Amino acid sequence: MLVGSIVRVPLGGRKVRGYVTEVGPGSQEGLKEIRAVSGEVPVFHPRLLETLRWAAHHYVTPMAAMLGKAAPPNLPRLAPEIPWPDVPTIAGGPLTDVASAAARGGRSPAAYLLAADDWNGHLAAVTAPVAAAGRSSLVVTATGIEAAGTASHLSRLFGPRVVLATPDQTDQELTTAWQQAAVTPGTIVVGTHRIALWPVACLGLAVIVEEGRRGMKDRQTPTIHAREILRTRARIERFGLLFIGRVPTTEVLRAGTEIIRAPGRNRMWQLVEVVDRGEDPPGSGLLTDRVRSALRNAVARQQRTFLFTHRHGYASASRCVRCRTLRRCRECGSRPDPGVECGRCGASLGPCVNCGGRRFEPLGAGVGRVIEVAGQALGADAVGTVDQARPVMVGTERDLIRAGTMDLAVAVDADGLILGTNYRAAEEALRSMVRLAGLLPFGRGKRLMVQTSQPKHPVIVSLRRGDPMDFLESELVEREELGLPPAGELVVLEVRDGEPEFDRHIKEAVGSEAAVYGPAVVPRGLRWLIQGPRLSGVRSRLRPAVQQIRDSGATVRVDADPLDL
Repeated sequence: MLVGSIVRVPLGGRKVRGYVTEVGPGSQEGLKEIRAVSGEVPVFHPRLLETLRWAAHHYVTPMAAMLGKAAPPNLPRLAPEIPWPDVPTIAGGPLTDVASAAARGGRSPAAYLLAADDWNGHLAAVTAPVAAAGRSSLVVTATGIEAAGTASHLSRLFGPRVVLATPDQTDQELTTAWQQAAVTPGTIVVGTHRIALWPVACLGLAVIVEEGRRGMKDRQTPTIHAREILRTRARIERFGLLFIGRVPTTEVLRAGTEIIRAPGRNRMWQLVEVVDRGEDPPGSGLLTDRVRSALRNAVARQQRTFLFTHRHGYASASRCVRCRTLRRCRECGSRPDPGVECGRCGASLGPCVNCGGRRFEPLGAGVGRVIEVAGQALGADAVGTVDQARPVMVGTERDLIRAGTMDLAVAVDADGLILGTNYRAAEEALRSMVRLAGLLPFGRGKRLMVQTSQPKHPVIVSLRRGDPMDFLESELVEREELGLPPAGELVVLEVRDGEPEFDRHIKEAVGSEAAVYGPAVVPRGLRWLIQGPRLSGVRSRLRPAVQQIRDSGATVRVDADPLDL
């Protein structure tokens, strides 16, 4: 019997699934009898088990929950041998050294390829030498649609070596993909973030495309992030780790990751035209005169246009009617949600901090409102959602993947993104608007228009320059001064249907090692924020405390490394 084997053991008159985590001589006292072994392939190996143990600790979750993350939906069987085609020779590029190191085996320093386009071409060039050496590659994308597109491109070059794993596939399809990945060296596995914990035979290289996307992290406990899982695996299993995208995260930069710039383009995205809303008269509405004119010209020329607004959950920015200054919280400087208190720090908002005015007008709106306003200017038949495929499409970030290429893109309310209540708001605003710019292929006449009341904000300056690095480095310095991730650590704890005494249990578990904020009242429960420079000891003490709360009948959600506060 091997570590990672699925077994059946008796428990309370039933036979339940378990996983073998250790094999060796020793006392059998307290151990359950193994009644059967299920499946033909272990679902993890000893080195992957180390990562699973790390993840259970880091994400404050039971070990059993993590072990299941490495397993396929159905019981694994031995995959049949597949005759591999020869690996094609692909011209080298900026990743030649990364590919060579991964093909040789052994860990090399992580790298980030800063590339404006042709990501699939770079993926093919870096995985070909790895496959030719009989080693496997793991490629993680943020969505199933992107994974399917990448797998399709690579399959044309590498044939059956490429396997796809997305949430839309059946359990049988996912299990078949898992089996090939687990037992067949030279496989190229492409999928969403859940494959980050799959066992892969002779893994030589893991690649994460746009590691800062929210789709890389689970929302429910355990809130695992593909980037952190693969960083840990690469260190333990000693394989290469590569990131590809236009905007790295501050986490990647702080880790000292080597930045490799793809040759050929000075800008990472298409030209940006900044529309200063401070020049507009009060009451000018959602769309400025310059944007309306650009939209009319685009419709007249039969050009495809995308109007980008906030996804669900973002409130619009607003400005003072009297002085046209963007409304901010006087205490923390964030863009406040509608109401009388700041959603970030709880301070009373009061009048305009610049002139004392008490009347404010919104600068952004949801999809329906933007469609209505744009339709009044262009005609109702010209404007619609992405699904309606009209000349002018209105959508949120989740619609970008389905929109296709555009001639003109407009960020309706950049300020609402930049001044969000989350400490990551500015970084995520840049990433979102760069994704919007990604709809525009490089070429004459293509442009992104950004409506803002703060044209000198570092995010807007970075957009104009077509390069994210100066902004990200300054953002990292600010985070370090404030002790916020990636310089510090955060854990959010939410308890539904809990009791007031849970507050004492949680604060006793944390002790003096970190600060505890809360409890704040949330729907059906309470919420705590734990912040400190290092939370390893806190996590160790929280695990039994959280389990005790769960055993009482309450529902607990632990969000380690939260994206939202």
